Amino acid sequence: MSSAYFISDAHLGIGTAAFQDRREKILVDFLDKACRPGDTLYILGDLFDFWFEYASVIPCRFFRTLVALERCRSRGVKIRYFTGNHDFWLGSFFPDRLGAEIRTEPLKTRISGRTFWIGHGDGIMKRDRGYRLLKRVLRNRAAVSAYRCLHPDLAYGIALFFSRLSRNHPAFPDRDRDYLEFAESRFDEGVDCVVMAHTHRPLLHRRGSCVYLNTGDWIRHFTYGRFRNGRLSLEKWPVGRAD
Repeated sequence: MSSAYFISDAHLGIGTAAFQDRREKILVDFLDKACRPGDTLYILGDLFDFWFEYASVIPCRFFRTLVALERCRSRGVKIRYFTGNHDFWLGSFFPDRLGAEIRTEPLKTRISGRTFWIGHGDGIMKRDRGYRLLKRVLRNRAAVSAYRCLHPDLAYGIALFFSRLSRNHPAFPDRDRDYLEFAESRFDEGVDCVVMAHTHRPLLHRRGSCVYLNTGDWIRHFTYGRFRNGRLSLEKWPVGRAD
């Protein structure tokens, strides 16, 4: 029986070289050992702290992860990549070289007889109105074209600087509540499973047969979702259950 895996928020590229190296080794270990032929890997955004493609340039610092994803593809793992708020500038590399399906919006789909609502989850919080406006500006074609005029080293330096600033913002105490309310509203519409990310807080909430799962992150928690044999669970790599 095949499995669907849900991972997010590795934010590869942040921290010291040693911190980056340790986390990437754990992620590559997961990609090599967990995902089997026939499985589907859902990447729910922010795999990278910043990603931007030029016509003939991709970031070399993520080489090991990209090679591990290629190994997944070559052994028959389907990859579906949902862009987050740090890696929304994905280009043609992932679909052309890794066979990945890229999605810029949430998806409602059926998996093994269950209805899923899947997305990164940015913009869910009620106080995210400013971010929702900024999101439309940053994803505008003119903004992408303007940023592409910068040298790659400068472009990445600027992006990582502002990314560090965004992580210094305090967490809102009502964040989990807003996400739970959103999931509950999807349950009322007939959705069986809601899978989101973005908060970096692993969470599994059940209402009868309905399940809301937040994948957590691969910075501190190393958690992920797994759907197999009709059951959605929250798990931790390399061993142990998180729920």
